Amino acid sequence: MSSGRKSLTVALVALLVAVASPAAAFDLFGLRIFGGDKDDAVEDVIGDPQHYSVEFDVLGDDEAVTEALNAASLLVSEREKPASGSGGLIAKARGDYQRLLAALYTEGYYGGSISILIDGREAGQLAPDANLPDPATVVISVDPGPLFHFGRAEIVNRAPSTDDPDDKVAAPEDEGFAPGEVARSGKIKRAGRLAVEAWRQQGHAKAKVAERRVEAAHDRNVLDTILTLRPGRKAYYGPVTVEGNDRMDPEFVAYMADLPPGGEYDPDDLKRAEERLARLGVFASARTEEAEAIGPDGILPISIVVQERLRRRFGVGGTFSTVDGLGLQAFWQHRNLFGRAEQLKLEATVANIGNSLDPDALTYKLAAMFLKPGVFTPDTNFVAQVIGIRESIDPYVRTAAIAEAGYTHIASKNLSLRMMARVEHARFTDATFGRRDFTMAGLVAGATWDSRDVKNDATEGFYADVEVEPFHEFNFANTVMRGTAEVRAYAALDAGDRFVLAGRIKAGMLAGAPIAQTPPDKLFFAGGGGSVRGYGYRNIGIVTPAGTVTGGRSVIEGSAEIRTRINEAFGAVAFVDFGTVGINSFPDFSQPVRVGVGGGIRYYTGLGPLRLDVAVPLNRRAGDPSFAVYVGIGQAF
Repeated sequence: MSSGRKSLTVALVALLVAVASPAAAFDLFGLRIFGGDKDDAVEDVIGDPQHYSVEFDVLGDDEAVTEALNAASLLVSEREKPASGSGGLIAKARGDYQRLLAALYTEGYYGGSISILIDGREAGQLAPDANLPDPATVVISVDPGPLFHFGRAEIVNRAPSTDDPDDKVAAPEDEGFAPGEVARSGKIKRAGRLAVEAWRQQGHAKAKVAERRVEAAHDRNVLDTILTLRPGRKAYYGPVTVEGNDRMDPEFVAYMADLPPGGEYDPDDLKRAEERLARLGVFASARTEEAEAIGPDGILPISIVVQERLRRRFGVGGTFSTVDGLGLQAFWQHRNLFGRAEQLKLEATVANIGNSLDPDALTYKLAAMFLKPGVFTPDTNFVAQVIGIRESIDPYVRTAAIAEAGYTHIASKNLSLRMMARVEHARFTDATFGRRDFTMAGLVAGATWDSRDVKNDATEGFYADVEVEPFHEFNFANTVMRGTAEVRAYAALDAGDRFVLAGRIKAGMLAGAPIAQTPPDKLFFAGGGGSVRGYGYRNIGIVTPAGTVTGGRSVIEGSAEIRTRINEAFGAVAFVDFGTVGINSFPDFSQPVRVGVGGGIRYYTGLGPLRLDVAVPLNRRAGDPSFAVYVGIGQAF
């Protein structure tokens, strides 16, 4: 080895200023370099509280380095609380040597120096029982030294390239592991993980980094790194066993995991299995575990370890707006009726509370839903439900009984499909057409694409839903086609996701029957918390000569929001909504476009943001509110 080249496994040890006692364990590039398993932060001396003040001096003007060092130091982060005696302060300072050193490596600095003085003496040279004044003065000085770049960045025995898009893994070079790039230690760790994952994606379950050669050439300020891979043999699924189950049928759990014996190992299969089991709603936890070794025949046994939830649950919820009043929901659910995650859910809803004291003015809903997962395929569910509803809103009063049954299918990570047969009998009373009865039978089919990063508080991704509903109405003998399409998009405007732009557009059309012969709930309205805020729920429609409002045969509506995160707890939103309902089957904007604007605040919780919005209708009509307030959980869309 040349005089200018030193192995990083020993580099910078001299910078620890000849620490007198054994150093705490230190993790470098994913390897335990020295020390045992004891946590660096554990203080092994407990005594009287030792107060101290901290001065932190970093040479140079690299703000990222300064921030990283401050974040790494326990002396800094815990300066508001006293240490456990003088020994605790000294132990914390000694641990900071390694933490600060690791922070320098993370930023690509491998030739720096670190000094931690306690009462003017180097912490590494103090005895654990040294007497210190209270409060003690701690001075941390760091000279990062020169910035290092990769000289060599090589991976030996890489996985072969593949044309299968599902097996492709990002190249380490694209993640900064390349000659000339800043030699941050995190890039070396990530390069190793990517190289191993590339082999695992091609069936080599036990691939690993067999050797890491990391050397610093201090005369040239470069880091030479060579990672050698050992892929091991290709693996195939062996028998799947289930552990931890109580009421759940283990054969059904294995079926839902969908890891067929003899199939080529793929880590994506295991991830999908865990997601599929989580969707059942039966398990508090469900994870797949690979056997320690691949058998001589290439077989890799898989275990599924589960923990079942309580079989029964109930819940309550609510929504509120100053226009639509208070809505309350309650449900009871059995998660696992017969041992194969069959679900029965009973639900009750009361809405419009507060707008009137008349019980006839409220909206009521009772529903019972049965779901059987794993029908035909592990990703296909059978669903059946019956619903009784009495809906009282400004345009009409609806009393209906509905029964439907069909299937839902998860086609991919982002795409889901549904197909339901539906029958309904409904009676409507409204100011325009009086009392009418409708009896309908038909289908409801739809597809949803959802690539949002977070469902109820997205910062990026898309949501799209398309639904078609052909049905025959027997009282007026009309065959009707109804369809809707909605797209939502989200984009963060900064690297920290503090500013997010969100947009939504929805269109609907109906053909095959005149307005007078169409059930009002199949017609299109706009307005309300999920539509055009500031207007009453489903109160934007076609205004008749008599001044009443009825639904139309087409709709266009949309929203735009700018969302900002003020701090960890609070955020703010500004928005504009619009909507118009048309007489004809295709939107022609012949009717006025209603616009609502407003703003809101968000309080972030583990369940999602609590939402409080205030909206004002811009082109207010007689009878419209001057403003509306909406409260709920999750973003508006």
